[in-house]
Amino acid sequence: MHVVHVNCGIDAEGRGPEALLRAWPTVPLVAEAIAQAGARVTVLQASRFAAEYRHEGVDYRFIAEPRLSRKYGAGIMPWRLAAAARRLAPDVIHLNGLGFPLHLAAITGLGVPVLVQDHASAPGGKRGRLRRWSLRGAAGVAFTAKEQAEEFRRAGELPDALPVFAVPESSTRFAAGDRGAARSSAGVWGDPALLWVGRLNANKDPLTILDAIRRVLPRLPNLQFWCAYGEADLLPAVEQVLREEPALAEHVHLLGALPHEKMEQLYRACDLFILGSHREGSGYSLIEALACGLGTVVSDIPPFRALTGEGKIGALAPCGDAEAFAEGIMTLAERPREETRAATLEHFERELSPAALGRKLVETYHAAIRAYRSANPRSARET
Repeated sequence: MHVVHVNCGIDAEGRGPEALLRAWPTVPLVAEAIAQAGARVTVLQASRFAAEYRHEGVDYRFIAEPRLSRKYGAGIMPWRLAAAARRLAPDVIHLNGLGFPLHLAAITGLGVPVLVQDHASAPGGKRGRLRRWSLRGAAGVAFTAKEQAEEFRRAGELPDALPVFAVPESSTRFAAGDRGAARSSAGVWGDPALLWVGRLNANKDPLTILDAIRRVLPRLPNLQFWCAYGEADLLPAVEQVLREEPALAEHVHLLGALPHEKMEQLYRACDLFILGSHREGSGYSLIEALACGLGTVVSDIPPFRALTGEGKIGALAPCGDAEAFAEGIMTLAERPREETRAATLEHFERELSPAALGRKLVETYHAAIRAYRSANPRSARET
């Protein structure tokens, strides 16, 4: 099977192939996982320049496509990516993102099965009005959890007959390691050491998590909360809470943004991971936490349910419910750490590892091809 991955977003910094793949590690990770599952993979990447590159059995072709402005993420000549895909004569095309309707329309016109994968899109807006039109020729759409398709269906943006598949957006190469060495390296302590990795904004809801920590401290006086974040709309509100509650502040460490290469040690150093998101496309930080064997306490939303085996791994809490998050922290804190670690790592390897993701995607491509042939019998051809 020859799979062509199409990425329409253009790197604003204009980095070369090697630098770009280091900056966007999920692009090569997913492509290489599929190749290791037995498929031939070519990645077509919209770019400010034209180039070809080969790495770990995957061909990368950078297709020059001008943009309207530096801020606008996609190019304005979608037929260039479509023409490049046509020349490759693939068995199936995997287009990343529901936010590129013009590119999708050009590519679905090639007479090849196209699987479109969501990457944290939301219904509505100008692109939403074009989404249903562009998806008419698709073979299927993939979300981390099938339930995520429902808001698009309610908005009238998904054709009723379009098959929906459940596949995680990505995986990670992070892995569990020596906890003591990681604690020494990262400067982390606590029993338990509780980790947050994510923006400080209303969607991630750090204020609910601080409330949960406040509730458990009388029972877990040695808990330390380590918070890594980039964008921080709610940082002033978080800092205000800590100023008003010095007893809580003694247990909270605001780390800010850390280099990606240091994050693996931080995960390894901690015992539990917590996140209160109200909405997510997937949950990269949750995937990384699971890969490192952390017990997880996360909000009860479709992608988090999917990533945790419907809550069989870790604990789920309703969005905004500080008491439920506190109960989740206590449940995992009272469980033997090695038991939690072993169950989490076994789940990650079976369901979320790069090897598992590659197998799931290849299975999904076969299903999408079958669906496309059923809907377009004259276009069917042997893979």
